[in-house]
Amino acid sequence: MRNIKILILLSLGTICTHSKAQYYHGFAFGAATFDELNLKAYSKDTTAAAVVLDEFGEAYIDNGGENNLLLEYHVKIKILKTEGLDQANFRILLRKSGSAKEFIREVEGFTYNVVSGALRKTPMPRKSTFTTSLNEYRDESTFTLPEVQVGSVIEVRYILESPFIFNFYPWRFQSEIPKQRSEFWARIPANYVYNISLKGFLNLSKNESSVVSDCFTPGGGNKADCSLYKYAIIDIPALKDEDYMLSRTNFLAGIDYELSEVKTFDGRTIKYTKTWKDAVRELNTHESFGMELRKGRNLWEQIVSGAIAGKVADKDKAVAIYNLVNDWFLWNEYYGKYTELGSKKSYDLRKGNVGDINLSLVAALQSAGLQADPVILATREAGLPNQLYPVISDFNYVVASVVLDGEYFLLDATTPLLPFGLLPRRCLNGTGRLIPRKEDDSKWIDLKPREKEKKLVSLNLKLENGEFAGEMTISSYGYEALDKRRELAIAGSVEKYRDELEKRYNDFEILDYKVENVEDLTKPIIEKFKLKSSLEIASPDLLYLNPFFVREWKSNPFKTNERLYPVDFGAPLETTFLLNLEYPQEFVVDELPTSTALALPQNGGKYLCNITNTGNKISLTNVLAISKSVYSSVEYHSLKELFNRIVSTEQSQIVLKRK
Repeated sequence: MRNIKILILLSLGTICTHSKAQYYHGFAFGAATFDELNLKAYSKDTTAAAVVLDEFGEAYIDNGGENNLLLEYHVKIKILKTEGLDQANFRILLRKSGSAKEFIREVEGFTYNVVSGALRKTPMPRKSTFTTSLNEYRDESTFTLPEVQVGSVIEVRYILESPFIFNFYPWRFQSEIPKQRSEFWARIPANYVYNISLKGFLNLSKNESSVVSDCFTPGGGNKADCSLYKYAIIDIPALKDEDYMLSRTNFLAGIDYELSEVKTFDGRTIKYTKTWKDAVRELNTHESFGMELRKGRNLWEQIVSGAIAGKVADKDKAVAIYNLVNDWFLWNEYYGKYTELGSKKSYDLRKGNVGDINLSLVAALQSAGLQADPVILATREAGLPNQLYPVISDFNYVVASVVLDGEYFLLDATTPLLPFGLLPRRCLNGTGRLIPRKEDDSKWIDLKPREKEKKLVSLNLKLENGEFAGEMTISSYGYEALDKRRELAIAGSVEKYRDELEKRYNDFEILDYKVENVEDLTKPIIEKFKLKSSLEIASPDLLYLNPFFVREWKSNPFKTNERLYPVDFGAPLETTFLLNLEYPQEFVVDELPTSTALALPQNGGKYLCNITNTGNKISLTNVLAISKSVYSSVEYHSLKELFNRIVSTEQSQIVLKRK
């Protein structure tokens, strides 16, 4: 797969008009130096496959015509390693809505190489840009620089023109490769008012503003001053994906703009930023949201009354309705806060997207007289929604909430194996917004998991005739149980799943395997094994056993020295491993893992490994408790050290030696 650059401009719009722009600002175009070409590695990140030498962009609203938004973009990149060659492939995503479209023009590019001691400058051929339609909302423009090799410097500039001024231009200083410098200018007419927010964890090297007189002349003799904002950051590290990280879009250093209001030249003020009261009213009257909820209540009323017949407690009713809707639908794997098919069609076809299913669940709960409402949210990969003001496009998912004994339960009926009250991991992303029937009751709802990711392993072994044999029990709760049920469902049968386990636990042969509570989602999954070792014994007088039979952490997931953004596990973790090993009297213990204990600050978690040898019996207790879902960057070093200790301990062995 190509490693690609993606530039996205968000929406609002009218038809585009062409306007010639000039590159007055930024750095000089069309030249590379021998110092740049002779650069072998980037000193601030020697692992980098490429580095941006300089990057500049200026966004402004064009004068005349339809007053479109223009972005002049210019970048120069040094290719350092083979993995960096993909930087020569540019892909630009372009918005469209009906006849209104974004497009790029005036694309120019050069590749610079040293050939026989001389600098060779190769231009990108004319008509190298190809634009294709991806769907009804997106086009894609692509182009590739010629003759790119390790050591090349590539340079590109173009103009992106857009009728969509709502978000002005969301600039990103940071990317998947480091940058020596990135600078962005925004020239905003005084009659356009934007909410401006700085994202990420990097400090600006430049933050200047000034007023440019009469810079906006849209026609008709009207003129307006502009605010000119200049931002820059130097020595920008690459943002690399790491374990337990939410969407990288949350953490890329950049600047976002959200149009608040436009002051017209005839004295009117057009407001764009809504309050949550406005947003709730809009959703409750939307034909694919609130209107479908009202239709759904009538649709589900009869079948729901049968499902809850004889039930008195509200929770019993809610569980019965949740199970009914969960069993009724087949999810088509598409997200969405709005219905795709509509309540009636999805009900009849018994399938739909997230909006079809979970809005039907809300309607079914409401038809039983329960206090139920939708909660809109953004999934973990979509990024965190803006909490300063409502941006409905930030939300790509909806779940049901129901209040039972004063407590909110969040429900998602898209996943057949999901127990009542447990959200899929994809939904564990900060907070969601309650969309009630009463507009003033809207509020943020924490998307906290109701259960831990919990597992208890008990292993009893006995050494006889040079062979370890015994029994193991694994009890899985919460998300661990959900994962186990999914694995069993994918395998198709217990027998096939046992075959998969034998490959996983290749140090032991499974003599017998049983599993309990597969169908009862309210109980933990319990697996029971009978085992014997299939290890090749190098010497009958010296036996080795890694006691951490079900190893969780073969390596530390936290590898960087620093981490500026939070560690997000999604749900608290708890694993307990208990081992009892009995060995013959003719053996003695030659080596044991070292007992250890380490606690995170402020009751953030702990790791405990305690091992004892009494008589001819070894007992080991190994416990990891990660008590929070999210850890701040300040807590990162303690968390990293805790996992270093876990990995080190779980690599140790028990050594038995014949007397």
